[in-house]
Amino acid sequence: MTIGKSPDRENAPSSVESTDDAVQAADAPSIGRVLSTARIEAGLTVDQVSTATRVRVPIVHAIEEDDFGRCGGDFYARGHIRAIAHEVGVDGEALIARYDAAHGGSPASKRPTQLIDSGPIKVPARGRPNWAAAMVAAIVVVVVLIGFNLVSGKNGHTGTGSASAPLPSGSGTGSVASVPSPTVQPPAPVPSAAAIAAVPADKVTVKLVAEGSTSWVSAVDGSGKSLFQNNISDGQDQTFTDAKQIKLVLGNGGAVHAYVNGKDLGLLGKDGQVVHVTYTPGDPQAG
Repeated sequence: MTIGKSPDRENAPSSVESTDDAVQAADAPSIGRVLSTARIEAGLTVDQVSTATRVRVPIVHAIEEDDFGRCGGDFYARGHIRAIAHEVGVDGEALIARYDAAHGGSPASKRPTQLIDSGPIKVPARGRPNWAAAMVAAIVVVVVLIGFNLVSGKNGHTGTGSASAPLPSGSGTGSVASVPSPTVQPPAPVPSAAAIAAVPADKVTVKLVAEGSTSWVSAVDGSGKSLFQNNISDGQDQTFTDAKQIKLVLGNGGAVHAYVNGKDLGLLGKDGQVVHVTYTPGDPQAG
């Protein structure tokens, strides 16, 4: 007599394997524990990791404690995890995959929804003044005024006596008073582009404009005083001035357009790139 296999027994190994995977995932060390352990095994201090990755010391401590709230968002958290993992010698992509699984997926999976949703209206970048058109307009005004003056002068010499007011009786003469020609005021000089771009030689002026995305910005003056620490979104701008220097840290250099001491330096980095830069008075492109 042949005894058939029970369906429950056939499915039993899959259930056991699924249970084992769940137990292993639950027993696996956290992202912060993996990074902390790898750092210690590599013989590195938090300060050394911070210097190499340009991730601030308090944020490195927070990540090792699995506190990602100080990173400024999922985008920056992924970048910090990847940079620290590379420095201490662990698989950063595996840790990012675990982070995405715990925090709602990667940015790529959310992109279609963001394209459908109505986002903020993009403000076009401010263009430079069209000084050529202004000069042409000024020349036209001068030509018109000169022509008006010439026409007025001819009318004053060839016109009849009705164009002049007679003197009151008893004045002793029969001459007429001529009407004075209108005084032509020369047009105001049009400032050149060089004069507009010029800035005081003894100061540094930095203007940052967010383009196409959001970036975290930290600005410190020459005395070490913090001027700004926050995000700037697409279309927003911030301007900083100091007599010595302006030190900047950007969380996303590909989203920040810089104008330094009157010069357009363009974007300060690539998308997602953390940028550290310092500007002083004078030409930022000199040397």
